[in-house]
Amino acid sequence: MSQPLAATASLEDVTESIIFPPGDIFSDEPPLESDLHREQIDLLIRLIKWWWRDRQDFYATGNLTIYFSPNQKKSEEFRGPDFFVVLDTEKKDRKSWVVWQEDGKYPNVIIELLSNSTASVDKGLKKQIYQNTFRTPDYFWFDPNNLELQGFHLVDGQYQDLVPTEVGWLWSQQLGLYLAVYLGKLRFFTPDRQLVMLPEEESNQQLEQASQQLEQASQQLEQASQQLEQANQQLEQERQRAAILAERLRAAGIDPGQIF
Repeated sequence: MSQPLAATASLEDVTESIIFPPGDIFSDEPPLESDLHREQIDLLIRLIKWWWRDRQDFYATGNLTIYFSPNQKKSEEFRGPDFFVVLDTEKKDRKSWVVWQEDGKYPNVIIELLSNSTASVDKGLKKQIYQNTFRTPDYFWFDPNNLELQGFHLVDGQYQDLVPTEVGWLWSQQLGLYLAVYLGKLRFFTPDRQLVMLPEEESNQQLEQASQQLEQASQQLEQASQQLEQANQQLEQERQRAAILAERLRAAGIDPGQIF
């Protein structure tokens, strides 16, 4: 007669082995569809990490699997978001995002990059998963080819369309930043509508500003030199007039020294 399950294994052991598989799971995402998609994902990750470089309470990544259910069939039903941010978590490298190993946390912000093969899933199944299962507050999709940008915010459990600004920007409450298309790329903008820049862009901007200041200083120096030249010419003209007048006085028998 077989022994009861409780006699051979604790409830904790059974729970771990059956309900929650190991959390150290590698991501299992397919290759990105184009250079545009890869470059856009890399850009978003670099931007948010640089913008929040002094923070240690977030995780930002892209094209990484999110394991949220031991029974999920990721190859049939779900692939990891192209870009996502989790707040109030430890800033460290991960092989994947395993919800049951992360205090049950789901992404606060998700951005999907549309393509011909993924657009229907991103706008349909994934949107429903992010709304109903993840409860992700901010969800956006962006098409790197035609620059379509749309965003949603979770209100009472349902995604509501974000209303763009007069110039087409969308506000992310979770990031505290605007999302907008800039020079053909999806970029972040600050609340006062300044472009969030990469470190090399900041360096280039500082170099450009220094170059402009140098150019302005050079122009001012040139103007000062021209003014000095004009002053010297006027002085020389006065000297010539004085010499002519002195010569005339001497010709008239008048000593110029008695006058000047």
